[in-house]
Amino acid sequence: MNGRNRIDLQPGMTVDIVLKADQRTGKLTRGIVKDLLTKSATHPHGIKVRLTDGQVGRVQVIHTTDK
Repeated sequence: MNGRNRIDLQPGMTVDIVLKADQRTGKLTRGIVKDLLTKSATHPHGIKVRLTDGQVGRVQVIHTTDK
């Protein structure tokens, strides 16, 4: 699942984000969502979030656990 739709995200989810400093390389950082920072329903580059460790970036991948 990509991170372009705000409705797909909620605090506590595990995601891969691209940090501002890593936008050129595309390096992904994994973490748990603390806050959703993008207010619009969608964003073409990914919804901006703050992780529990304080890092901020745009969601590229949402990890789901199928039970």
